[in-house]
Amino acid sequence: MKQLLQNLRDGKAAVVEVPVPTPKPGSVLVRNAVSLISAGTERMVVDFAGKSLFGKARSRPDLVRQVLDKARREGVLTTLDAVFNRLDQPMALGYSSAGTVVAVGADVEGLKPGDRVACAGGGYAVHAEYVVVPKHLLAALPEEVDFESAAFTTLGAIALHGFRLAETQIGERIAVIGLGLLGLLSVGIARAAGCSVFGVDLDPRRIALAEQMGAIAVPRSAAEESGRSLSEGRGFDAVLICADTPSSDPVELAGLLARERAKVIAVGAVGLSLPRKIYYEKELQFVVSRSYGPGRYDPQYEEGGVDYPYGYVRWTEGRNLQAVVALLASGMLDVKPLITHRFPIEQGEVAYDLISGKSGQPFLGVLLTYPQGEEWTAPLRRVELSPQNQPLEGLPGLGVLGAGNYATAVFLPVVQKSGGVKKVGIATAGGVSARHAADRYGFEFASSQESDVLGNPRVEIVAILTRHQHHARQVIRALQAGQHVFCEKPLAITPEELDAIQELLMQQPPALLTVGFNRRFAPFSQKLSGFLSDRHEPMFIQYRVNAGYLPLTHWLHDPQQGGGRIIGEGCHFIDYLTFLVGKPPIRVRAAGLPDGERYRQDNVSMILTFEDGSIGSLTYLANGDKSFPKERVEVFCGGRVAVLDDFRSLELIHNGHRQKFTARLRQDKGHQALWQAFVEAVRQGGSPPIPYDHLLGVTRASFAAVESLRQQADVEIRLA
Repeated sequence: MKQLLQNLRDGKAAVVEVPVPTPKPGSVLVRNAVSLISAGTERMVVDFAGKSLFGKARSRPDLVRQVLDKARREGVLTTLDAVFNRLDQPMALGYSSAGTVVAVGADVEGLKPGDRVACAGGGYAVHAEYVVVPKHLLAALPEEVDFESAAFTTLGAIALHGFRLAETQIGERIAVIGLGLLGLLSVGIARAAGCSVFGVDLDPRRIALAEQMGAIAVPRSAAEESGRSLSEGRGFDAVLICADTPSSDPVELAGLLARERAKVIAVGAVGLSLPRKIYYEKELQFVVSRSYGPGRYDPQYEEGGVDYPYGYVRWTEGRNLQAVVALLASGMLDVKPLITHRFPIEQGEVAYDLISGKSGQPFLGVLLTYPQGEEWTAPLRRVELSPQNQPLEGLPGLGVLGAGNYATAVFLPVVQKSGGVKKVGIATAGGVSARHAADRYGFEFASSQESDVLGNPRVEIVAILTRHQHHARQVIRALQAGQHVFCEKPLAITPEELDAIQELLMQQPPALLTVGFNRRFAPFSQKLSGFLSDRHEPMFIQYRVNAGYLPLTHWLHDPQQGGGRIIGEGCHFIDYLTFLVGKPPIRVRAAGLPDGERYRQDNVSMILTFEDGSIGSLTYLANGDKSFPKERVEVFCGGRVAVLDDFRSLELIHNGHRQKFTARLRQDKGHQALWQAFVEAVRQGGSPPIPYDHLLGVTRASFAAVESLRQQADVEIRLA
């Protein structure tokens, strides 16, 4: 299918052939008929992408500070790699479309193939022939609403939510500052609600459109005087700011137009320097409207499908979408006069030249249209590519599941540098990231279905880089198909999953399995291990992790998706202790700081006891400052001390003699060494690079740590 994508590094928009996405539970696959370009929001993305690196830095000083902090912690070269990888990612454009349902995921009721729907959501209702949209971001269309009108539903919901925040009533006077798409939709909604509307804009064409929609509209120069006259000197009951400008002039004008104790709602992106005098004297309420309404940015609502109770949250974002569709169906809101341009998806780049000002033409409502009419057939979920310089036959074929940030920033560059495999295919549910990664790293195909990789006879090695809830299931399927598996941590997020994997590993002859516990393969780790290799007594290891804060809405916190931070990430550090001791722990005692309303079991201290008497103290913290180095390991054993600081320096002390090793420009956490060891084991038929009792014991130790937190007691770790 064709999709319009934006490259953040060079600013170029391009229509690309990508696999059709696969609907997840709670979502629906829609064949788009029309999508609307939101000129304000999408032009900002285009403008940012078109800037030079210096220009991007000047416009986002907050990100520059993060980059500098990262460079201090991890090294200049590591940071540059991460920055350029981020900029190289394709951005899916668009968030408002309409089309026909072609497939329905599990847990979706009330929709079926053939239904016509309006679609919403950044990353969902994108400019593409097919889109996957969660059920709460869909609104069924009655026959009276055509696709072109329905494509305005999302922007209409944004305007409607701003109008609702003003808490206006029939007969009140409303001022709308900025008569672009959002402003004109706000005019139409306010008129439909029985309000009189006063509009202000700089463009005479938009002023004329507002007047056609029943408003009295004037240019900015006449706004204050006309506003006083029309409001009989009292001012307006509410002011909706729908302008798109960094200037704070709309905010100042709103204060002048508003009556005492009125509400001013910022719907558009404007400067927010409030003039205190007038806002104080009139005791105005100023509210920044957040997109389409309650539920926006809540993953439990948007992705998880958990609705808000109707009696407590009357107007969610989903119900706002439905309300806009109802206004369109009744004829009380007419968006046809707002349409100025239509482009087929093949000319998407031309449409973006238009909204970025390159063509010099005036515009307002710009639509992208998609082929319709022909009989629907099963969508193409796999795109064949023609990679250059593929390795010779005889090397094991690699298939990759998942192409997120870890894949593109760490794993795939390692594969590229290491060689030794034939790059067969990449599969992701969305398809876009699979196509981009497959192109960039020279794979033969990109797909949106995992079955193109799992069980594929040309794929001897499967790399599993998906979200954590998929790991165990995909590991089991690959092992059952006789494929070797590299699984990014964790191996599993429940004991039942781990038991199933262990049972498979006991069968003979098993395919090889490893987990991305890369830190044990780092050069400094190997030096540290060698320094302790002739120890004859237990050791004490202190591992401190400044993990950094994650919002409670992050998927890693979700026990069903990420397993929580101890299971999902803490396993890395439990493995490192296991590596140094040589055996997995047998007992764990964990204690944590109170979570309050900010944390979720991610400020934790764990004491892990090992069979030889060694003790590992693992402190995992989310309440620190991210500019501080992330990891520090201190080892005390047999008159020796070792200090590993964030994989940038290693100090070894024995008999008063100190050795210090430093990596100035780049961290090396062992990713490449682990991958090369695994590929070599596959090719030579050797043992797995990490013993299976370590993989299983470390994972069980992470489960036991969570259980210890719950029980507030020591928990024995089952190792078999």
